Amino acid sequence: MPETKRILKSLKTRFKDYLGLLLGFVLLCLLFTLLSSRFLTTTNILNVLRQIAVNAILAYGMTFVMLSGGIDLSIGSMVSFASIFCAYLISNLGMPVYLVVLLALLIGGALGLVNGIIISKTGIWPFIVTLATSLIFGGLAYAISNGTPVRVMNETFNVIGTGSLGPVSFPVIYMFVLLILCYVILQKTRLGRQVYAVGGNPEAAYFSGINILKVRLVTYTICAVLASFTGIFLTARMYTGQPTLGSTMVNDAIASTVVGGTSMAGGKGRIVGTLIGAMLIGVISNGMNLLGLSSYLQDIVKGFIILGAVYIDTVSTRKLEQKA
Repeated sequence: MPETKRILKSLKTRFKDYLGLLLGFVLLCLLFTLLSSRFLTTTNILNVLRQIAVNAILAYGMTFVMLSGGIDLSIGSMVSFASIFCAYLISNLGMPVYLVVLLALLIGGALGLVNGIIISKTGIWPFIVTLATSLIFGGLAYAISNGTPVRVMNETFNVIGTGSLGPVSFPVIYMFVLLILCYVILQKTRLGRQVYAVGGNPEAAYFSGINILKVRLVTYTICAVLASFTGIFLTARMYTGQPTLGSTMVNDAIASTVVGGTSMAGGKGRIVGTLIGAMLIGVISNGMNLLGLSSYLQDIVKGFIILGAVYIDTVSTRKLEQKA
């Protein structure tokens, strides 16, 4: 009985933490329902969920990195690289699907490991390192494909992105399965506690015996693997590998993570908040598309959202520091 009360109290606290985000999400849905008769249709809702799934999975990885005090601007290029890698090996070399997918995830993880090693060993800002590796990984995707899309028609591979369980597509299922997995890692494991500790106060984490290098390597590897997985199922869904596939995805991933409550300074945030942030960004994008607003205007709106979220985070962090 005491354990049940503790769980209920914890759930109540978490709900209060996300109340503002959930209220904003509901209000946005109501607004777009009033402005467009197509918004609250089954077809559009399923479409929005597929869009959210792509961004949410990328944002999960970004959450790990940002919680540890870093940032990864190379995830878009990793999506593109995984896309071209899979399409090329399956279509041009005829390699088995399961082997190609495994290799794509392993190589993606290795690229994330490279990011983590460079950042940890050189002391160069994560922003600069991952900006540079973004150009490198993106260049590799162009080099493999000669800058052109690669068609992939393989039923076993394509079902990864086009399959569904009833009306719910596989990418949406991936989104919720990965949410649970990431939640367990961050909230219920020693690694999760170490990630928060390293992001919150690296010096204190070091003196408490935490291997900061290992934690950062793990977070960047997780982020890269999730980005590669996103490239895999998107390629399977579109029947085409594209060297530009992930070029615009990093902004939405960062926006979802920050809007969801993850601090740019590290050490604060929740994976559930990231999902809600991805839902908000997804609804905004879909609603503006239905209203016929240009992609340029959408970028302006998202830019203001990121600025607002970072400003709120900065103010709240300063208040906590002043109290301390």
